[in-house]
Amino acid sequence: MHVIVHGGAGSPPASPADRRETLTDAAEQATETERPMEAVLTALRPLEADPAFNAGIGGAVQSDGTVRTDAGLMTDEGQVGAVCAMSGVVHAADVARAVGTETPHVLLAGDEAADFAAGVGVDTGRDLTTAETRQRYEAADPPDGGPAAHLEWVREHFRGTDTVGAVATDGERLAAATSTAGRWFALAGRVGDVPQIGAGFYADERGGASATGEGEAIARFGLARRAVERLDTYGPRQAAEEAIASFEDATGGRAGVIVLDHAGHTGAERNTAAMQTATR
Repeated sequence: MHVIVHGGAGSPPASPADRRETLTDAAEQATETERPMEAVLTALRPLEADPAFNAGIGGAVQSDGTVRTDAGLMTDEGQVGAVCAMSGVVHAADVARAVGTETPHVLLAGDEAADFAAGVGVDTGRDLTTAETRQRYEAADPPDGGPAAHLEWVREHFRGTDTVGAVATDGERLAAATSTAGRWFALAGRVGDVPQIGAGFYADERGGASATGEGEAIARFGLARRAVERLDTYGPRQAAEEAIASFEDATGGRAGVIVLDHAGHTGAERNTAAMQTATR
């Protein structure tokens, strides 16, 4: 099994060595699985559970004080599932897999997605905040009222880019997945690029990609699909480079992307200060 994993693009992390060790271990565990879909989920679970990454526990808090998780997963055969705006769900990627394999749908959202998660055996009702994230939220003097009343505060505070993702292949089949808690201080209910096919994740007969960064710009551009499309012309390394260059030219945004082809060749590029990856 060939695997590439990323821990999000953005500012340099506070504990890069610890995060790199976690990413390396996650990639190593993923190589021990039998199928690419299980490999990407195996890689993402420890990242979703680690507050050092922005997915699941310790993830970004929205304007109403709630952490909401999103994820998307796709195989090269076109099987796809996604979820968004779930509160209390750590392992969003597992729920996305269940949407793709057990329902006729592509995307489930909100409380109903969390109810579905419980129904398929994914743990729900978890407190996704930590002492550090609660302190950060309270220090920002959060607003009262409903989402409409939060807009001015959101415009002043909205920031952050981190996400986690993985792509894996056994030389025949391939899968890509991305999971996130979004961006800090987003409007309650905001959904970014991660659960949108072709934006935060994408896979087809050419290869797969997982994107991370400024979600609104990534969604408008369709970064993951654009990176995979460049495999028609380039290898994964240059495909990632060309995709990020085009993304920056078109949007002025900040992002990163990882790319993997069926031969196990990898590529990763960013225009942010940092993006940690691990390959196996």
